[in-house]
Amino acid sequence: MIAETSEGPPCLYVCPLSGLSGVAAGLNRFDLLTLLSPDHGGEDHRALACERHRELSFHDITEAVPGFVAPDSATMKAILDFGREAGDRALLIHCWAGISRSSAAAYVIACDRNPGFERDIAEELRRRAPSVTPNRLMVSLADDLLGRGGRMAEAIDRIGRGADAFEGKPYQLPLSWPIG
Repeated sequence: MIAETSEGPPCLYVCPLSGLSGVAAGLNRFDLLTLLSPDHGGEDHRALACERHRELSFHDITEAVPGFVAPDSATMKAILDFGREAGDRALLIHCWAGISRSSAAAYVIACDRNPGFERDIAEELRRRAPSVTPNRLMVSLADDLLGRGGRMAEAIDRIGRGADAFEGKPYQLPLSWPIG
């Protein structure tokens, strides 16, 4: 479980599906972003007492594959819009393993709110979550939507693949940069 701090600006909270209820229990006011595959059976998130919930269904792939749903510009626009609408509330993001889709979403939301800090955010993401490997297609699509000229994708390429893991550990990523 991650302890929420009442001081300072809100954070992004990221976890795998298995850690969702534990992380949510430690948050007071939060929005929830669920990123799971289309074939995943729906979860009932009403017990989590979130302010708003958005579920997007797509596979964790980085290029078009027949029979699979790849993230696209509309998906990334929905993620960015949801992040913007959260305002000052904490935002809890989860996917199946908490490694690729949810980490990409956290990274692009943080970059959206903090232009010019793409590299710093990527480096802090790696420091806080050694096993994450943000979905490269999601990052590239958001980079284009935000007009960052490849800086977001380059920053993710620079931190490289995360350590091997079946599932990521819950972590927080600040929403306001620069950080102390």
